[in-house]
Amino acid sequence: MKVAVVFNDTGIESRKKNEKKGNLGFTPYFEIEEVNPLQEYEKIVNSLKKSGYDAYLLNIKDNLDLFFKDLDKNKPDVIFNLVELFNDQPRLEMNFTGILELLNLAYTGAPPLTLGTCQNKILTKRILDSLKIKTPRYKIVKSLNEPLKLGLHYPLIVKPAYEDASVGIDNDSVVYNSEKLKKRIEFIFGYLNQPVLVEEFINGRELNVAIFGDKDPVVLPISEIDFSELPENLHPIVSFHAKWDPYHISYHKTIPICPAPLEDNIRIEAEQIALKCFKAVACRDYARVDMRLSKDNKLYVLEINPNPDLQEDAGFMRSAAHAGYSYDTVLKMIVDFAYQRKLNAMKK
Repeated sequence: MKVAVVFNDTGIESRKKNEKKGNLGFTPYFEIEEVNPLQEYEKIVNSLKKSGYDAYLLNIKDNLDLFFKDLDKNKPDVIFNLVELFNDQPRLEMNFTGILELLNLAYTGAPPLTLGTCQNKILTKRILDSLKIKTPRYKIVKSLNEPLKLGLHYPLIVKPAYEDASVGIDNDSVVYNSEKLKKRIEFIFGYLNQPVLVEEFINGRELNVAIFGDKDPVVLPISEIDFSELPENLHPIVSFHAKWDPYHISYHKTIPICPAPLEDNIRIEAEQIALKCFKAVACRDYARVDMRLSKDNKLYVLEINPNPDLQEDAGFMRSAAHAGYSYDTVLKMIVDFAYQRKLNAMKK
């Protein structure tokens, strides 16, 4: 079987993932490596080759002609879809999968409507509300001219409405008064030019619940983000720096614990909620549901993440490893899910 591992990055060949910096001022928890992101994609290709697939890497570089030419030349059986944005716009992620649908191609991960829905935090919350799944109380701010009497209780967390991967979320996102709220809303409108989601901040434990599968998805061991080592000046959140900047202290002080030490009733409830979320927005193959467990043991869904990061040391793969799946096995199964869907569709 031929598998095209497709991603989109216009500057990856000349860009290092991390820039060398001086003294960090803290002891890193995770090893800091100078890795070209291209190596992460190549690792997926090599893993699939070990599983017996004729796999190769394709960077479409914001140019669909490159994709169509490769399609004509190589005729892959499955597209391993790692395209997360187009023309630097994350909201166009769904459009690429729309093209795959129109071409009737087998591809991995979530379909267009799922990606579009989960990219829209407001729509996702409304769907969850309709299913009686708790999310933090919230308001949408669509204009800088709107009054900021939102009827919410401080502290609040201020997020861009149409981003993922913690884009636009940093330590200043948590606010305790109207002055800071106004300043943060102005920041999001000024730099990201989109509506603002303002939520009541749930001060509690953060849980990442990974789900794996297509027709019969299973919940993998739950992971928790341990905030106990964060300095007092940093809020207990998974900010953009905590996710992506290995030279920032929050990257090293937001430490995953898997499996999370949870009472059985809380674990079972979190698993049930995660599966309900997975099915509500039609996720498939692999996804992650992020939750907060409040001080009074109530679970609140923060976000549904279709197609989460598949790096071997990332959260999804960590949970998969604790469930007994190897890195190679997970990638192989994701390809198999996609190919089987195509076979099933052909039988109808």
